[in-house]
Amino acid sequence: MVPTPTWHRFASSEELADALAQSVAKTLAKGVEERGQAVLAVSGGRTPAHFFDRLSRSDIAWNKVTVTLVDERFVPGDSPRSNARLVTRHLLQNKAARAGFIGLYSPCHNAETAAAEANEAIGSLPSPFDVVVLGMGADRHTASFFPDAADIGDMLSAREGGPSVLAVSARSAGEPRLTLSLDKLSTARMLVVHIEGDDKKETLEEALAMPAGPASPIGAVLTAAQNPAHVYWAPLR
Repeated sequence: MVPTPTWHRFASSEELADALAQSVAKTLAKGVEERGQAVLAVSGGRTPAHFFDRLSRSDIAWNKVTVTLVDERFVPGDSPRSNARLVTRHLLQNKAARAGFIGLYSPCHNAETAAAEANEAIGSLPSPFDVVVLGMGADRHTASFFPDAADIGDMLSAREGGPSVLAVSARSAGEPRLTLSLDKLSTARMLVVHIEGDDKKETLEEALAMPAGPASPIGAVLTAAQNPAHVYWAPLR
């Protein structure tokens, strides 16, 4: 069984976005106060756009915050499928425009080379990260840990000392991906799963009842979490 996270349920995505933005901003501010800087890793997709917009207006010392990605497609930053594009348009705006940003993609020959380059940049950030906000797919994947990914078992069993960024190849993912390692995700001071809709809620509840492992990457990440995880959920309207 996967450890049960704390659920935060909201009536709308707008209410969820407000509450999550307040909680993340508070945690980032605490990180800046304690360490002089803070790190936020976020996911892509359509779900977090409202949350990003709310967070971008938070009154914190953004010049001392570095934003990075939980995962990325191996596509240029101007591609509609780029997570970096979403973050740039919705999060790195308003007050948050002063934050630093480290992406995972670079125009290399392949995803493996890009992962090696990103690993150096991510490795320079203070650890553990202050906040990691994950999404989840209908197949129970999170970050770019897909159940059908090559070496998924190895990726989900890796611990401290390995690369911080991994190249991922999975038929269900389409193009190659880049993802933060399990260690980078699971050690976060604040680990959040942000999902919306009844289907995602049911999928996560099923994952929590399954053994953690390659068939349920979200369960594996939550099981490895070193701090209690939080689920922020709202219905789709």
